[in-house]
Amino acid sequence: MIKAIAKLVLALNSNVKKTQIAAGISWGLLLGLLPAGNAFWILIFILSLFLKHNQGGKLFLMAIMKLLAPITASAIDGIGWSVLHIASLQSLFTTMYNMPFVPFTNFNNTLVAGGLAAGIVLWIPVFVIITLLIPFYRNTLLPKILNNKILTAVQNSPLIVKIRDAMNVITDIKNLNL
Repeated sequence: MIKAIAKLVLALNSNVKKTQIAAGISWGLLLGLLPAGNAFWILIFILSLFLKHNQGGKLFLMAIMKLLAPITASAIDGIGWSVLHIASLQSLFTTMYNMPFVPFTNFNNTLVAGGLAAGIVLWIPVFVIITLLIPFYRNTLLPKILNNKILTAVQNSPLIVKIRDAMNVITDIKNLNL
């Protein structure tokens, strides 16, 4: 979890494309809304590994959404119930349930159907919002954070300076061994 946060912070503060960060966060939302442990979640997770996006953002938001799952479960369950009871889709659901592999996806579970529907509906708005917020963060908030007097004092404290120097020595040693 800490590694995912670190990767996300590095991506936000570096030259990583804002669309890659937004896509990672959107994938994390989709995967976080779906209950894990079924074939459908596994297939979507594996598919996401082949697409170019920020993995740290995906893992971070997925973890946050899994922590919020007890709070969002009733809403997701209601959405899933509504989706599964659409009259025009009943024959499709019956056909899917009678296929060899499809029942292992648990598509007929209200939490799976609701998580998928909510994730698909929210994917594009979250992508657009994050894409718009990243330049605001990089151009407005980041300079204020970096110029903060408390942060500067902490960074220049003797303990932090020693830790930074030690990390630089370790990095230099690793680079020599390559």
